[in-house]
Formats: sequence, C-alpha cells, structure tokens
Amino acid sequence: MMKSIHKPIVLSICICLAIIGMLILSFCLGTTYYSVQEVLGAFFHYRNTESQNIIRDIRVPRELGALLVGAALACSGAIMQGVTKNALADPALLGLNAGAAMMISVTMALFRETNFLWLMIAGFLGAVLGGTLVMVIGSSRRGGFNTMRIVLAGAAISALLTALAEGIALLFRLNQSITFWSAGGVAGTTWQQLAYAAPVILMIIIVASLTGRQLTALSLGEEMAQGLGVNTHRIRILFSVMTMLLAGVAVSLVGSLAFVGLMIPHIVRLLIGTDYRLIVPFSALLGGLSIVAADTLARLAGESPLGAIISIVGVPFFIYLVRKDGKLL
Repeated sequence: MMKSIHKPIVLSICICLAIIGMLILSFCLGTTYYSVQEVLGAFFHYRNTESQNIIRDIRVPRELGALLVGAALACSGAIMQGVTKNALADPALLGLNAGAAMMISVTMALFRETNFLWLMIAGFLGAVLGGTLVMVIGSSRRGGFNTMRIVLAGAAISALLTALAEGIALLFRLNQSITFWSAGGVAGTTWQQLAYAAPVILMIIIVASLTGRQLTALSLGEEMAQGLGVNTHRIRILFSVMTMLLAGVAVSLVGSLAFVGLMIPHIVRLLIGTDYRLIVPFSALLGGLSIVAADTLARLAGESPLGAIISIVGVPFFIYLVRKDGKLL
C-alpha cells in the first residue's frame, strides 16, 4: 500500500527534476551556446546585455511555450481516450488540430492584424468543427463508436480541413504563415502569447485532474459510470469542451503537432495505472517534457520542423498500437 502511494510522488519528483534540467539545457543550446552561469545570470543578475536578452526574450518563452503545448496536447489526448474509449484517440488524428488550423487560417486571411486572443478563439471553434465532424461521421452507422471507423473519419476530415487551410493560404497569399502551422514549431513564441495561453491550459488541466474520478468511471463504460452516479451526458460534454479548448490553444500557439496526445497517455498508464486523477496531471508533466526535449533536438538539427522530430517516434508508435489493437503491451 505504501509503495502504491509513494510511487506517484517519487515519479512526479523525477519528472519535475527532468523538466527543470531539460529547460536549463534548452536555454543553453542553440546556434550560440550559453553557459549555465550565463543563463542563471539572465534571471538573477540581469544587466541588459545581448546574450541575456536573447535568453530572456527568445529562448525562455519558446521553451515555456513548448512545455505548455506538450502538456495541453498530452492532456487532450488522455481525456479523448477516456471519453471515447478509443486507444488511438489523438487531437491531430481525430480532426481537432486540422479544424483549429483551418479556422486560424481563415481568421488570418480576413483579419491580417488580429491579436493572439482571437487566434485562440478561432482555434477553439475550429477544433469544435473538426471534432464534431469526425464524431458524427465516425458514429453514423449502427453500433455507434468504432475505433477504426473514428480513425478513418479523422484521417479524411483532417485531410479535407488541411486542404481547405492550404487553399485559403494560396488565395490570400498566406503560404509562409500556413507552412508554419503545418510543420509545427515554437520558434517565435512571445511572452504576450504565453500570458493568454498559460491560464487557459493550466485551468483546464486542474479542472480535469479534479474531475478525474468521473473520467475514470466513464472510461470503464456507460453503464458502469451511471451505476457510480456519474451524469454521463454532462460529463461527456464537459470533457469534450476541455479537449477542444486544449487543442485549439495549442494549435494557435505552435501549429499542428500529431502523436503527442496519442503516445504520452499510453506511457503514463503503463507507469501509474488507469486512474485519471493521476493520468491527467502526469500526462501534462510528461507531455511538456517530451516537447521541450523534441524542440531542443529540432534546434540542434538546424531548426528542423518540430512536427517531423515528433513523427519519427510517433508514426512507429501508432503502427505498433494498431497492430496490438490499441494495447501498449
């Protein structure tokens, strides 16, 4: 009993220490290397030098953005997998990211000088559109939800919405901006963007963690959840809105990134079990760590697309899950 209590505590401390270490490493590495002393000096002994300004205004918001996006996508995937009972659920694979990117491209085309808050709202509305289309199409036949049908519907809707986004980019000459959303990346993240995105992401993670018991019950099945006194209809709507908000904010911040929401929750369940009161916060921590690490590798590889770095691991993981019928082991 004591081991089961201590394990999440020890694991959370280890992941938090790894996050701190990876953040410091990411602040040091890049086209110009800065020592740990220079990085710490930018925080505690600020002298308004060029190196300190680069660290404080470029590298720090970039990596904090990576941390937030990783947490948002991983939590979104964990919640989606619990709500739909679909082991292959992921915001990108089920149309949320493509819908968010499409609506963001529409907003950028119509309002060239729009601020980040409106992009966040557009991302949420697009995620609602993409997710709704996938769920309606994927569950339209008799028998309701089917794992492979949902995945196929997600692939089709994602392709359609991505094509629409690219068509809008061509029509309104937004090619360079839309290429960024397609490839995914945290370069250019600003403190102002973080000020809008961080409260939304953190609030949803906290609420999802506090309501994790209901999500655990829902993941066991409709009848089981109702027997435990859970209002399944209301809870399903609440968690669906959470996933769409997380996906919309993440896409508005860094563009479309796939496989994070698919991989991380499976790894977390392997480490700590099936209780969503633990799965959600641990997914946030491990998701944040993974994106910070991936962005550091992308920067060392000459600013390679972040989405490509993640896909190197994500595609084989997805194929493995499909072959194992959604089971990691």
